[in-house]
Amino acid sequence: MSVLGLARPHWLNEELDMVAETASRFFAEECVPHYERFEQQGCFDREVWEKAGAMGLLGAEVPEAYGGIGGTFAHDAVITLEANRAGVDGWGGPLHNAIVIPYILHYGSEEQKQRWLPKLISGEYISAIAMTEPGAGSDLQGVKTHARRDGNHYRINGSKTFITNGQLANFIVLVTKTDPEAGAKGTSLFVIETDEMEGFRRGRNLDKIGMKSNDTSELFFDDVKVPASALLGREENQGFVQLMQQLPQERLLIAIQAAGRTERAIAVTLDYVKERKAFGQAIIDFQNTQFELAACKTEATIGQVFVDHCIERHLAGELDTATASMAKYWLTDLQCKIIDRCLQLHGGYGFMNEYPIARMYRDARVERIYGGTNEIMKLLISRTL
Repeated sequence: MSVLGLARPHWLNEELDMVAETASRFFAEECVPHYERFEQQGCFDREVWEKAGAMGLLGAEVPEAYGGIGGTFAHDAVITLEANRAGVDGWGGPLHNAIVIPYILHYGSEEQKQRWLPKLISGEYISAIAMTEPGAGSDLQGVKTHARRDGNHYRINGSKTFITNGQLANFIVLVTKTDPEAGAKGTSLFVIETDEMEGFRRGRNLDKIGMKSNDTSELFFDDVKVPASALLGREENQGFVQLMQQLPQERLLIAIQAAGRTERAIAVTLDYVKERKAFGQAIIDFQNTQFELAACKTEATIGQVFVDHCIERHLAGELDTATASMAKYWLTDLQCKIIDRCLQLHGGYGFMNEYPIARMYRDARVERIYGGTNEIMKLLISRTL
């Protein structure tokens, strides 16, 4: 039972309940017992990905013809929620499932789908999407990585940074310029299968303040030669349109992650304040504690209702960019505020890394930055005024 006590949203059904149960069991058995080790080593074990694939938790949106279960974004939403409710925030599966795979589903040729999707579903391929560069973050028009046609191949040069799954990924959707003079309209997406790819290098696993178990890396492309069939889409210079079409789902996914983590923050704080005593009584018995948690529950409930509304709109094909941006910015801002309140109720123990609220405090902060900064979200929303 959710700590928020909300009625079952319309987008859930019995099949999704079974997916949630499978996901919850997977995270409890395969991730939670080893999570501290994943944090220390800076990434998950590759075997975790393979086990997730074996349990049907990768590529749930993929049609049966390519080895999937023929699900929808709702399946990936449930898997994502369960990961965050379990405290498995660093696993890169949600990006793999709901961000990278849709690019192949929507823009891949039949040959590309047949070749790549089964490996993405099994966990043989771990994916990443490489957009951000040292000089181009939220401003994707500033991408400098370029691909030059060379007969039946392309030669790619450039670098990327802050790439999620960067150390483990062997399947990368790469944002490049194929016509640098055309600005955003000269962008193309390529798929890089990195195993034994000459000229491809991984940089360091970046040292972050949070999300320690999620490998986040620099990637370098030094005259990497890929076949023309690595281009995603029927022709060059379609990349910016492809990105704009898929970014609303990415931003909704981030809002879902924020909602799940916020719910968990309230749950672990309730457990703490009921057990911890001060001045001869449980902390929950102080009116200030009750008022603070009442405000947290109210605001988290509003956020979850809005997320459920956005999921329903997205499943109906009606989620627009501005509304997805509202969800991303508001839920990620909200989770930081609520987690900060919850940490305060832990007192000094909230500042100790052994308590889950401390890790949530660190992990949550980046979500106001990636997927487009919240300032960019507000800019997109303002265009509808």
